[in-house]
Amino acid sequence: MSEIRFRSVAHRYGDRDVLGGVDVTLTEQRIGIVGANGSGKSTLARMINGLVVPTAGTVTVDGLDTARDGRKVRRKVGFVFTDPDHQIIMPTVAEDIAFSLKRSGLSAADRDARVTDVLRRFGLAGHADHPTHLLSGGQKQLLALAAIMVTDPEVIVADEPTTLLDLRNSRLVAETFAALPQQLVAVTHHLDLLTGFDRVLVVDSGGIVADGTPAESIGFYRRLVG
Repeated sequence: MSEIRFRSVAHRYGDRDVLGGVDVTLTEQRIGIVGANGSGKSTLARMINGLVVPTAGTVTVDGLDTARDGRKVRRKVGFVFTDPDHQIIMPTVAEDIAFSLKRSGLSAADRDARVTDVLRRFGLAGHADHPTHLLSGGQKQLLALAAIMVTDPEVIVADEPTTLLDLRNSRLVAETFAALPQQLVAVTHHLDLLTGFDRVLVVDSGGIVADGTPAESIGFYRRLVG
């Protein structure tokens, strides 16, 4: 697994402090992040692939500084947004996945092979030529994940990936996450999604206030929000 390091990290939007004094190293395969709205958890997650860079301190992924080496970091770290409609840009399922490989340098045959494989892995093979806007919420979330996975990242960061989904599709995404070989960092309000994770962080008021097993951290979080 990759080593994700936050060292004395702080961030502010304008005159508002969002994170402060974050020091943590993440090496486990499945890591959850929970916290109330506005706690800073999404900002923390977006720093892992350089979508947000620290106002102070450093974030590194396997020694690559997200502020200085953003392009290299994003080759390692894929990011899945809360709303897949913010990621899906092509008219059909296969085209949307293939778009992620546009600058990969792979041959057309190799790109086609990767697209076919990821469609199969994510249960979307029967939808390859379907219009993306006609997919269900769960299928769109899987497509957004597949479009990241086709680039073969080492780390996947998912920001509240089940927030817009019903129970069936939330389970589908959870099952998909459980089978991933990559390192996964998931921000979520759905605490059941974190069953079987290796580690869970609780973020509150811009800092990490608990860090332990899912049972330990979720118990702390429940008491915190009381």
